[in-house]
Amino acid sequence: MSEPPHSPTGDLARLRSLFKSGHPAISIITSEECDARELVLEHARATGEYVWEWTLLKGVHNPLAPDEQPIPETTNPSAAMFWLSKRDLPCIVVLFDMAGHLSDPHALRALRDLIAAAGRTNAHIVLIDHHDGFPDVINAHVTPFELRLPSAEDIEATIRQTLKTLHRRNPIKIELTTRQYQTIVKNLCGLTRRHVEQIVRDVVSEDRRFDAADLNQILASKRRLMSRGGLLEFVESPASLDEVGGLDVLKQWLRERENSFSEDAAEFGLTPPRGVLMLGVQGAGKSLCAKAIATAWHRPLLRMDPGSLYDRYVGESERRLRAALQQAEAVAPVVLWIDEIEKAFASAAAHSTDGGLSQRMFGTLLTWMQDHIAPVFVVATANNIDALPPELLRKGRFDEIFFVDLPMHAARERIFAVHLNRRGRKAEQYDLDFLARATEGYSGAEIEQAVISAMHSSFANKVELTTELLAASAAKSPPLSVTMAEKVTKLRAWARDRCVHAG
Repeated sequence: MSEPPHSPTGDLARLRSLFKSGHPAISIITSEECDARELVLEHARATGEYVWEWTLLKGVHNPLAPDEQPIPETTNPSAAMFWLSKRDLPCIVVLFDMAGHLSDPHALRALRDLIAAAGRTNAHIVLIDHHDGFPDVINAHVTPFELRLPSAEDIEATIRQTLKTLHRRNPIKIELTTRQYQTIVKNLCGLTRRHVEQIVRDVVSEDRRFDAADLNQILASKRRLMSRGGLLEFVESPASLDEVGGLDVLKQWLRERENSFSEDAAEFGLTPPRGVLMLGVQGAGKSLCAKAIATAWHRPLLRMDPGSLYDRYVGESERRLRAALQQAEAVAPVVLWIDEIEKAFASAAAHSTDGGLSQRMFGTLLTWMQDHIAPVFVVATANNIDALPPELLRKGRFDEIFFVDLPMHAARERIFAVHLNRRGRKAEQYDLDFLARATEGYSGAEIEQAVISAMHSSFANKVELTTELLAASAAKSPPLSVTMAEKVTKLRAWARDRCVHAG
């Protein structure tokens, strides 16, 4: 099936701008090789420019004249680039998967010569690869180009073209209201054209129908594909703000801003909130809050693990971060949860030992946080203030910085009640006041583990789950506030005048 045309104001216009500016070499790092190739060929068809392609299997060939034979003896990368460098004509040269061959000094020299020749003849080299493994001596002369994710209009065109092709082969029945159709388009935002086409084919192949019954399968397929990409993870967020013990100030702040993304809010003169940073003791409920925000605001929750974005290839980590942020924007409105943000950018807070990578990654994130327009609400959590770069704490990065302390007495009662009720027990049958007094200094996570441990003991010994058994279970494991008392005290002292207390 032919690819839908690229928007003239999108990728194609940006590529043409680079060519017109005289950039001799452009790299497109992507897993969507077909989209990158089609983009270059679309430009060539429109301008009449000659195109040479090289792949390891075919050698040098003309992709716009498939009946022509490839140039003999050009499957070797060095030989191919030597041949291409002798073409004294302005043209476009597309090289696939070249990065993996540049450990050979002959291939490296040949590519450097080819780029130099392109500069003299007004030719353009396009390097299409799946990872940014080019050495510094090549990157110094190459301009990176990133494919954007398709817009809602592009996705709609892809759906229609895919359905048309499938219907031509074997008739299908389409029963969707305009609202349902737009919901499907929205649910497919954040995916590539190839993945959109794949999902549509999958749901139609089962019953030769495309209707409202496919909505759940489409969303499930999207979540699976995005999680497989390793950049972002869809998180089920059944938690509600009522399940979060304490943190009344934070809850009120969130409730006041729930409708701040609406048109009415914009007409009133409000700009949408950008996000919150939650600092606090481990297990105090920061992650639960992130889930509860998404539920309360009826938004999907995406979790970013910044540590998983790091890659051994130069430039690849920054590209992966930009791709993750672009994906979040495409899915918007959404809550983006960056868990334990300090672990990923610790080197940016001190003398860097990674060649400045953490600082560049951190700079990319800060720039995006400052400039992004899409309704992406960032919830960042952190446990260790010493590892946080000072720039992150500067006013304006987040709408508010909250300190999430250990739960107070009433909050501990509520936490016990939540976990007992969740596990089929009636919380009112237990002495919650006694349990709260017995667990002073315990975090919400530690209270949950005490309940789970007590239930295991109750089940194994075939005895009733009692208040005394719950208290005894908690007493077996000293809380973090005891084992790491100095750190907790220091964290509280630091947050006293720097953060809004969430409780």
